[in-house]
Amino acid sequence: MASHQIIYHCVQNVKRPHSRLWKNDLQIWYNRGTSIKEGQMARKRYKEQGSGTFFGDFLYERTVPDSHFLRQLEGLVDWEVYAEKLVQLYRGKAQVGRPPYNPSVILKMLLLSYLYDLSERRTEAFVNDSLSAKYFLGLAIDEPAPDHSTLTAFKRRIVRRGGEGLLEELLREVVQAAQRQGVTFGSIQVVDSTHTIANVNVAKDDRRRKGEGQPPRDEGARWGGKRKRRGGKIGQGGRDTEYFYGYKMHNSLNAEAEMITSIVVTGANGPDGKQFPELVRKDRGLGLPVEVYSADRGYDDGENHYLLQTLGMRSAIHLNRYRTEKKDGNKGIWFEMKESEAYRAGQTERYKIERKYGEAKEYHGLRRCRYLGWMRYAIQAYLTAIVLNLKRMVKVLTGVNFRGEVMATA
Repeated sequence: MASHQIIYHCVQNVKRPHSRLWKNDLQIWYNRGTSIKEGQMARKRYKEQGSGTFFGDFLYERTVPDSHFLRQLEGLVDWEVYAEKLVQLYRGKAQVGRPPYNPSVILKMLLLSYLYDLSERRTEAFVNDSLSAKYFLGLAIDEPAPDHSTLTAFKRRIVRRGGEGLLEELLREVVQAAQRQGVTFGSIQVVDSTHTIANVNVAKDDRRRKGEGQPPRDEGARWGGKRKRRGGKIGQGGRDTEYFYGYKMHNSLNAEAEMITSIVVTGANGPDGKQFPELVRKDRGLGLPVEVYSADRGYDDGENHYLLQTLGMRSAIHLNRYRTEKKDGNKGIWFEMKESEAYRAGQTERYKIERKYGEAKEYHGLRRCRYLGWMRYAIQAYLTAIVLNLKRMVKVLTGVNFRGEVMATA
């Protein structure tokens, strides 16, 4: 017997007089069609929004032009795909209890905070003042934005129930959506890392730890070093090491699409070369037409060269000098590699990932951690990458550039 038939049978066979109200409730449930049919889950229920009213689509058609970045972004992406993934984070799965906002709405609002480099509190204020942002979220003009605390609760769900695996799924879906829409992905991948400073006053934190025996304010952050060229003429001055306390975001970027395809997050002490195999593994799961991997000297490890060889790919990892200056008979393969067309092509594309990091730090807040803890930094890293990819996808497919100035009536 099907589930809805069982419910109907129960309704018809309630005999106890004091059960009349319970019987009526069951009857209403049955009549409204909200019973669980055989093999199906209950219908998901989300908070109603007013974008389809007079104060919604009608006015937006006259106030938010087709050339606006957020209008193009809203139309290019199937946001319900993300809703299906994210609703699993909710305890009632949007089937029981008070209807929540559609999870895609909260995701889009969080993306706005990264897109415009705003705190979550300021993002709420921005949405309430911005017609284009309300259009993007599907709100009516007179409808208030979700409270900033809703974004905090959403991130908490990701930390507790989603984890990095969910963030990887979100990034993968953006890359695959770009592929489906017609963004061309080429044969060269560029790998590199960038660092983000922890949101910690290091001197104060040290005094608190030593004087009060307290744990570090950010238990996931680590000390790391970055080699920087010393000032002076080319070929002179050497390099200095700049030390920092925080995290690293290791990335693989497709050179032709200029989109980040995979991420590994570590503390600042995470060695670059050791993250290379995991980035390659994630890229292969996307079915990209990759033939060459390019990277700087930090990835010049025999195991990384060998990995690419076993996968039938070419290495354009920048070789350290000792590879060709050593006094033995095994350096011929390195000379051959440096002279190859694949090596030269890969090296010429390395600037693109550095440019992407500059964009992330200058305009999207990646210079400093927003939150505390490794998993929360992972949220920042992945959402920043998703924002960068969405900007690129809109530009390639529509020719519309993102203009990041926050205006009261934007």
